[in-house]
Amino acid sequence: MTGVVYKSTGSWYTVKTENGEQYECRIKGKFRIKGIKSTNPISVGDKVDFQLETIGDETVGVIYEIHDRKNYIIRKSVNLSKRTHIIASNIDQVFLLVTLNNPPTFTSFIDRFLVTAEAYDVKAVLLFNKVDSFSEEDLEEAKFLAALYRSIGYECLGISGTSGKNVDKVKEMMKGKVSMFSGHSGVGKSTLINALEPGLDLKTASISEQHNQGQHTTTFAEMYDLSFGASIIDTPGIKGFGIVDMEKEEVGDYFPEFFALKSECKFNNCLHVDEPKCAVKDALDNDRIAWSRYRSYLQILEGEEENYRTDIYGEE
Repeated sequence: MTGVVYKSTGSWYTVKTENGEQYECRIKGKFRIKGIKSTNPISVGDKVDFQLETIGDETVGVIYEIHDRKNYIIRKSVNLSKRTHIIASNIDQVFLLVTLNNPPTFTSFIDRFLVTAEAYDVKAVLLFNKVDSFSEEDLEEAKFLAALYRSIGYECLGISGTSGKNVDKVKEMMKGKVSMFSGHSGVGKSTLINALEPGLDLKTASISEQHNQGQHTTTFAEMYDLSFGASIIDTPGIKGFGIVDMEKEEVGDYFPEFFALKSECKFNNCLHVDEPKCAVKDALDNDRIAWSRYRSYLQILEGEEENYRTDIYGEE
């Protein structure tokens, strides 16, 4: 039998077949994907082959084959720097929810997420959430950031899962596609999904006043089929986004505005750091590339972890 993984709890997988039947499945023996040292060999969105086996009084599925992935989103595992975690696979687009405060989403996090989406060939859209609660200053910051990312080529949209602002536009973008929703805990993923499909009634939690961070209401990634002809993968809130398996020479290729200038650099293997006649550095000096983006690039290049104390413009 063949189906798609809709939920993963680490040891059990909910697999849905084409005729809509769901089966609880396990992995057969030591199941490892070639070349990927991930904590989860199978992820939500994977297409798998399985067979039913009777164990005692119950019938369970046993997954024995995974189909080739179209793409996937991957990050470093928490506290396991050598291991990786595949968040989801076979995605048509990913919506990254951004909040300016309550909790803050910094440019270093946005940029790392976008670099990974570029590297694994997933279309990314930025949703600036909670616009109904923005102060005048917040609104200016959001406009600045949206203009920055639009100039690079990313779609940006101001929304509110609470008031419903532009939820219909998000819905239109989702029709006929598999979309993943991601962002920090507390950015309002579950609230937005409930606004898109009220019948789902996903759990939501208020922001922790003490730490200004969201409570983890989503524990595992899970896919839902929605009534308007779309599928959504809801993912646990993530604090940081560790970049995986990227050679220094290729990092710049995943910054579209850097890649566009690459051919103008004197050296074809230019890292855009201290080489002479670098088109990227020239563009930076002439304010045609954002300093926050260049700073994120250097952090990734040097293998630094994100700095959670930086403000929205990437300054201390």
